[in-house]
Amino acid sequence: MLWLVLSAALTPIAALVVGPLIPPGNGSVQAQGQVFDNQVLIGVSAPIIVFVLVMLGYTLVVFHQREAALEGPPIRGDSRLQLWWIVITSVTVLGLAAFGTYELVKDGAGGGQGPSATFLPSNHSKAMDVQVIAQQWEFTYRYPTYGGLETPHLYLPADTLIRLHVTSLDVVHSFWAVNLGVKADANPGVDNVVYVETKHPLALNIRCAELCGLWHGYMFDEQGRVVSQPEFASWIKQQQVLYGPIVKDLPPYSTTYYPEPHLRAG
Repeated sequence: MLWLVLSAALTPIAALVVGPLIPPGNGSVQAQGQVFDNQVLIGVSAPIIVFVLVMLGYTLVVFHQREAALEGPPIRGDSRLQLWWIVITSVTVLGLAAFGTYELVKDGAGGGQGPSATFLPSNHSKAMDVQVIAQQWEFTYRYPTYGGLETPHLYLPADTLIRLHVTSLDVVHSFWAVNLGVKADANPGVDNVVYVETKHPLALNIRCAELCGLWHGYMFDEQGRVVSQPEFASWIKQQQVLYGPIVKDLPPYSTTYYPEPHLRAG
């Protein structure tokens, strides 16, 4: 009875109050989906945690040996209890697996899946392409629909489906746009595709999440933004004026690049 009362009281608080406070927030459709997933997981976990704590307290109080006594008779177990334990835990695990699979398929994955993503959002053919290029120790960003323009900070239009092509020029990095709910490995010679649908304007918090060398801890970008579509159009024009002249000196836009020299041991 105590477990039922505590579960009924604490589960809504855990799911509806604590759950939404867990990152990554609601900066994108994928991030918002992850917050919902956290709410479901914490809602399922709360009664289990309460049950463990109640049983622990009950065991400490009821079975506490207060005076010297002979060893009690061996306990062989309760087959009914064991059966219920197997049924409840199996249903919980399989239910969460089915829920997680549905969530992954529904909006497309928030992590890179190589050049041919298995799970695609319904409107993926209309996505805007942006390339994320990792190198020791910074990220740069190319916009193929704007002549291969490359910029030092990531700007994205709000309310837009973005197809990120994540790659590297040297070693293995990991592109982590924290408040967009996106994390994808950046490997040299690999086009790692990830979809994200932006929502409202916000400041981006971008980190490298893969140990990539001496200055790994300084490989971040906090000057990127999701901005309104008119502001994005204005920003692109400014970047074309500023960085347009150097596009001719960059390698032609490609979904992958290889470090020089190609054969390091040759």
